[in-house]
Amino acid sequence: MDESSRNLFWIHGRHNIIGLLSCIILFCAGFLIHGNTGLYVNISGFLIVVGGTLGATFLSYRVERLKILVKVLKTCYTREPRNPDEIVEILVDLSVKRRIRGILSLQDDEDESSIIFLRQAIGLLVDGYSQSQIREALNTEMYFFRIRRDETIRVLKSMAEMAPSFGLVGSVVGLIGMLSEVGDSAIILSTVPIALTSTLYGIVLANFFCLPFAANIRERTFNELLIQKIITEGVIAISANLHPRILDRKLKSFLTPSARTGEPISIAKIKKRFEIKEQKE
Repeated sequence: MDESSRNLFWIHGRHNIIGLLSCIILFCAGFLIHGNTGLYVNISGFLIVVGGTLGATFLSYRVERLKILVKVLKTCYTREPRNPDEIVEILVDLSVKRRIRGILSLQDDEDESSIIFLRQAIGLLVDGYSQSQIREALNTEMYFFRIRRDETIRVLKSMAEMAPSFGLVGSVVGLIGMLSEVGDSAIILSTVPIALTSTLYGIVLANFFCLPFAANIRERTFNELLIQKIITEGVIAISANLHPRILDRKLKSFLTPSARTGEPISIAKIKKRFEIKEQKE
């Protein structure tokens, strides 16, 4: 990714962090505005909600699936997403290179490409597979990629369903402890808010963490599937030796109008990019 793309990602990421911190401050202010924040602290309820949710998750899914969940979350929040407009430009470059230097010249791009799906697509193209075989192989890859991501999202949604239930369990435990002091009304009134905080913890865990994590993975998945679809159509078009100008227009139809920022392909730009010298008569 070039320097301008990195700067754009940093600006967007900084705006996201600022927005997130602002929302967290507003969220916490709702608890602080009435004072007596100690009423919202319930260590036993917190342990019941978190421990119960994690325990039920371990009973429901394999450890390998949970490891994949951790890796996907880490990738979503630490790795900058690919820009579809950048992928379109790469494919147009490959199309021009193929027309000028031949299809075997794409082997270098196969080795240097940092996108696994694009590397696989170029490998199929260089190996001489037909257009139908390339489409079938890449569509199969896309299909199972989406299934794997759907399974990861399902884990988070299951945790979101379990957390409020364990919050209710924590509240019941707190109420039992409260009723054990039934003779002292002052203690009962002081422990009622603490008993109900477990339900609060369960709702917050489900709606502030699990569901947003699932939504973020789903959004990243849609973006990656769009990129994979662009790569599939682009590589098939390169295999058919489609003109780069037509390829550029075709691939940019996948993008929103505001994302179509690339400049039209010019002969001078092509010659400069691939260091083509003018032949003297």
